[in-house]
Amino acid sequence: MCGIIGCVGRGEETVETLLSGLSTLEYRGYDSAGIALANGSLDVVKKQGELDALEQVVATTTLSGSVGIGHTRWSTHGPPSDRNAHPHTDTEGNVAVVHNGIIENYQELRDELEREGVVFTSDTDSEVVPHLMARSLHEGASPREAFRDAISQLEGSYAIAAVVAGADTIFAVRQDSPLVLGIDDDAYYLASDVPAFLEYTRDVVYLEDGQFAELRADGWTVFDHEGDETTPTVDTVEWSAEQTGKSGYDHFMLKEINEQPTALRQCLSGRVDEVSGGVTVDELDDLDTPSAVQFVACGTSYHAALYATTLLHEVGIPANAYLASEYATTHPPLPNDTLVVGITQSGETADTLSALRNAESRGAETLALTNVVGSSAARECDHALYLRAGPEIGVAATKTFSSQLVGVNLLVERLRPSGSPTGELRSLIAGLRDLPGHVQQVLDDSTALEIVDELFGAEAFFFIGRGLHYPVALEGALKFKEITYEHAEGFAAGELKHGPLALVTENTPVFAIVTGDDEEARKTLGNIKEVEARGAPVVAVTDGKAEVERYADYVLEIPETHERTSPVLANVQLQLVAYHMAARLGRSIDKPRNLAKSVTVE
Repeated sequence: MCGIIGCVGRGEETVETLLSGLSTLEYRGYDSAGIALANGSLDVVKKQGELDALEQVVATTTLSGSVGIGHTRWSTHGPPSDRNAHPHTDTEGNVAVVHNGIIENYQELRDELEREGVVFTSDTDSEVVPHLMARSLHEGASPREAFRDAISQLEGSYAIAAVVAGADTIFAVRQDSPLVLGIDDDAYYLASDVPAFLEYTRDVVYLEDGQFAELRADGWTVFDHEGDETTPTVDTVEWSAEQTGKSGYDHFMLKEINEQPTALRQCLSGRVDEVSGGVTVDELDDLDTPSAVQFVACGTSYHAALYATTLLHEVGIPANAYLASEYATTHPPLPNDTLVVGITQSGETADTLSALRNAESRGAETLALTNVVGSSAARECDHALYLRAGPEIGVAATKTFSSQLVGVNLLVERLRPSGSPTGELRSLIAGLRDLPGHVQQVLDDSTALEIVDELFGAEAFFFIGRGLHYPVALEGALKFKEITYEHAEGFAAGELKHGPLALVTENTPVFAIVTGDDEEARKTLGNIKEVEARGAPVVAVTDGKAEVERYADYVLEIPETHERTSPVLANVQLQLVAYHMAARLGRSIDKPRNLAKSVTVE
């Protein structure tokens, strides 16, 4: 979850480049930050807290060197502190290392080094790396040899970059944690994510597990795990540097909520044809209809997976959604011809990658539904369906969740068995076509801010829905708790009377999602009456067809649309509720406490 940046070839702009990259990477961690520059010696500056704390120290410190690495930390081993901040150095200060991941055998290595007299100055697992390198250097190894020797002793997941005093090279390696190179004409970069150097270059090399890289002012080289040079593909990313900025919004989250119409148009472009009434997903041309589908995902993506299983059941394909963190340890049965789909915004979520690898090892066909071209999930799976949502910087996923719901609809229609009823397909395509405009209508007309003002100070917040709206209720609660730090829970509406109703009081607002006027809507109305009878304020998210406003205290309106696209619109209203409540409470919306954007450790 930590963020790594490195650059060579920027001359006097090295410090500025590193700090700019760290600013872009703060969504990956903001417990502490630091930089190291290599020259004849090493200059290292690091500080607990958000990046501005480091910037204040840098402003009063003389630093030199045109080869540098930086790090922004999300704490795993050891609490946030100056001494636990990266980069970490050896005892003599000749090696500096930044690390993302978890070194599983660090205690064994630390014990060994301490028996040799090494004194550790942090609580982190990462600090073993510079000491291992220093030991090899003292034994006569070259910096490259020392780096490879240190890495050969590690077990776990890691992306590591190191610099050595007197060497004008950044040494880097990746194993189960993301690391990408940026290739420019006269400067070279490495980072945990592309946006860190996007203002300088869009040409990238995605390192594979076990690959080593060296960046020098005169060029770059990638080696395989045996030390042989390789010739990796240089890709050009479609994102622009402007897309990773706030564009005048107070927060990335608000910007990304408002980008949803554009994100959905991009996701749908060239994939639905209202004239022919068909769905075309070119990247899945060679995918056959499976006998069953299993989804593996975490957090917000898991809610998209729950939505997906309901859609697949409707077209006659057995489907289950699993929390990726549980999948690899519970080993669900894999019937023949099962497709395992990993839903992951970043394509680097450690638990989801582990689940996909487990499924592949057991013979399953795999597919990644992801937003990041070239990500680990996209490269490792048999198939990849890209969301095309553009970069998402805010920790709380917004436009990528909406795009996941649309992407799932495309996947379901691609997998629809021959002979399955298709009468609703034209209506669905019309709903998908209208979706970007409908989302814009919600954004323009929402009364979420006014309702938040009315509900401010409540003790807890509950979200309920049925069918396709149940995952949206879960997502609404997750988004709310993530950025407001208030207690929020999502429930299947029918489950209220099986326990959660005991929590409902006049001080616990209930957000109820009700669309259409079918039996499902009527049953949800009954649940609304249950909480109303206990004095709870009710906020209805509705298209008005069920006349729920007769029983609700407040209404968040969405346009009438297809039943499969209405959850997207309801979700946008709940995103706005969470955002405005968090703003009202003065929370750190883009950097909520204890959370990071991309969870790259298990």
